[in-house]
Amino acid sequence: MSGHSKWSKIKRGKTIEDAKRGKIFSKIARLILVAVKEKGGDPTTNPRLRMAIEQAKAVNMPNENIERAIARGAGGAEDAKMEDFLYEAYGPGGIALLIEGITDNKNRTLGEIRNILSKNSGKFVESGGVSYLFQKKGVILVNIGSSPADREALELSAIDAGAEDIKWRDNNILEIYMQPEAIDKAKQALEENQAQIESSSLAWVPITEIEIAGQKTKDQITKLLDALEEQDDVNEIYSNLKLES
Repeated sequence: MSGHSKWSKIKRGKTIEDAKRGKIFSKIARLILVAVKEKGGDPTTNPRLRMAIEQAKAVNMPNENIERAIARGAGGAEDAKMEDFLYEAYGPGGIALLIEGITDNKNRTLGEIRNILSKNSGKFVESGGVSYLFQKKGVILVNIGSSPADREALELSAIDAGAEDIKWRDNNILEIYMQPEAIDKAKQALEENQAQIESSSLAWVPITEIEIAGQKTKDQITKLLDALEEQDDVNEIYSNLKLES
């Protein structure tokens, strides 16, 4: 999934230190702003906005921050230059990377990301160079808490809701993968079955994962992913690295 896995990222967000909280809030505010500019400020009719708000709530972003970002997107001329980007790269050990974010200056962002990659044993590739190794999927994370007896029932509920694949993380977190257009219907079905949804999003999911054995390479990968996450314009890093359970 994402650079370190979607669930670990959300889990960190719940207890994140104050020094990083402001940066994360700023990134999510940009997601909300661009979503509003794209399809309006009503989350019931704007799926991208709805998912951005869910992301905000997953990291305990205050409601006033969310409302301020929506208002900026609806009327802020100063934010007119904000646009999405998706860059492709290879990292240490030959892992494939998709780097997604929002910027007001693509040339600046491109230069900064290129510099991070070159300092951390990574390299840019041309558009299409690694994206063929991924598929765009809807992803829902469900938390069963401390009730292992619910696992089988939740798996069946997920399959009934349209899941194409499911994976367990941290024993009590189920990652559910489906076609992007099925995510809203699947989420509704899971909620009707009393599932505790941690998040729902669209993500680039690797078709095949690769396993890295050497600790030195693993450390290099972690250093690169951390550096990319620290870059102000980057929102998500997807890789085909096989994650440890």
